[in-house]
Amino acid sequence: MPFVRPYVRSDGTPVRGHYRWAPGARREMTVFAVFGLVVLGFSHAGGQDESGAGPQPRPTVSYPIRFDQTTRKSPGDAVPRPTVSYPIKFDTPKPRRAAPTPTVSYPIDLSALGGGR
Repeated sequence: MPFVRPYVRSDGTPVRGHYRWAPGARREMTVFAVFGLVVLGFSHAGGQDESGAGPQPRPTVSYPIRFDQTTRKSPGDAVPRPTVSYPIKFDTPKPRRAAPTPTVSYPIDLSALGGGR
């Protein structure tokens, strides 16, 4: 939407500065604005009663949380133990070979090859 500076027409009529819309742009912008307002209106209208407070979730937990002390064994029993009795071997990656170095220097001079084109 470019701004047109004030100017004087060839018949002497002064024209104020104004913005020039592309053909059809006003209608498209109006449709877009109405659509946005409709979406905004529907998004704020759902799930509320007249007082403005929506439904509130009910707590399902009672605080403070306490764990049953009788199910716990002595602290020495909590030692981790292996679950398998055989060694697990992991594949080790093979070392990569170095990339070959190029033997061509660029740019290639085709006139040195002796071809007459």
